Amino acid sequence: MGDDPEKDSPEKHSPEKDGPEKDGPEKDGVGKDDAGNTGPERAGSERAAPEEADDWEYTLQVPRDPLAPCIARRTLRTIFQQHGFAAVADTAELLTSELLTNAYRYSDGPASVRVRGEGERVRVSVWDTNPKLPAPARAAIPDGEAEQGRGLGLVMTCADSWGGFALRDQPQGLVGKLMWFELRAG
Repeated sequence: MGDDPEKDSPEKHSPEKDGPEKDGPEKDGVGKDDAGNTGPERAGSERAAPEEADDWEYTLQVPRDPLAPCIARRTLRTIFQQHGFAAVADTAELLTSELLTNAYRYSDGPASVRVRGEGERVRVSVWDTNPKLPAPARAAIPDGEAEQGRGLGLVMTCADSWGGFALRDQPQGLVGKLMWFELRAG
């Protein structure tokens, strides 16, 4: 099994960054592209230019621990400030915390957070060991009295694009799911 679940997986990438999938659209994934398209009909485009020198990437491995979202928030704050993404740090912290909280609640193993900056965009991905995708139809933000149920609704509302897919039968033995979101700087 590889150390990086995203590099070891058939991640559904943003259309602007990577272009369409080789085998067609993701059939069992969820998400939204920049144009507001959801599900399999998400838009595709030409492959982006090669990586620029100012692109960067970090991965944080966390155990199944209730402190994981807090540790990830603090780590993201530092990364975003150091790389000039301070304007979206609060949003990224909130969305990452929600996805990691879901990983803690609904999976029985560790999780990882991957943060990747590419030009004016940043992508945060959260992998966990539960392959069951959340249902976007039930992701509406609940009323102010509810104590839970806001996670995916916040991601859907606040992210420029987002998505997720299940990992099954990977050659490296990796299983679970990967949820991601992207934000534009400023």
